[in-house]
Amino acid sequence: MSHVLLIEDDVSVRDAMELVLRRHGHDVDAAGSGEDGLDLVRRPGAGGIEVVVLDLMLPGMDGFEVCRRIREAHTMPIIMLTSRGDDSDIVSGLEAGADDYVVKPVTARVLEARIRASVRRVAPAVRNREDFEGLVLDRAGLTVTKNGVPLAIPPTELRLLLELSAAPGRVFTREQLLELVWEHDYFADVRLVDAAVGRLRAKIEDVASRPRYVQTVRGFGYRFGPL
Repeated sequence: MSHVLLIEDDVSVRDAMELVLRRHGHDVDAAGSGEDGLDLVRRPGAGGIEVVVLDLMLPGMDGFEVCRRIREAHTMPIIMLTSRGDDSDIVSGLEAGADDYVVKPVTARVLEARIRASVRRVAPAVRNREDFEGLVLDRAGLTVTKNGVPLAIPPTELRLLLELSAAPGRVFTREQLLELVWEHDYFADVRLVDAAVGRLRAKIEDVASRPRYVQTVRGFGYRFGPL
């Protein structure tokens, strides 16, 4: 099972979620504020944290800022919790670096499924090293370099890159990528795909607005180049 960091300020919600996660076999660290959560991420040995479940509406430092600060130094999956399902909150959270989201109240079954899916995204793939005109993917080691420079790519974006690059030239719809990478198919969640593509392009493209590797096929979805 996974080592989960839960950041949630509502004591009753936090205790209930922690209990459910522990019953499913996860190790859980819990924090009631963004500042306390960051302290847990930054402590010695915090590399053992595999997934962060992060409430967006926190007192003091909000979840958006916590997400951005975690992303400055860490690539573990971040699942954000939002109480309203508001589009602006969801988009802002994804742009801050979150990999997935769930709307509260969330059932134990859904949260557990999302955590398992996020962990599977970082599972090693059994394939060889591939060079796409300077963008080198090591599928076994799960590393990416560009022109010899290592790139720090969070697991969701890495899984997206691996799925697209496994079939260069093939057009994937957003719905197909949602099922392959996030392992769920709720139609409204296609915005997860667009946000992840945007973050990925910012890391691997020379100019994100003129992508060579991850190209938009208008009206259909995305394909992998390079062209």
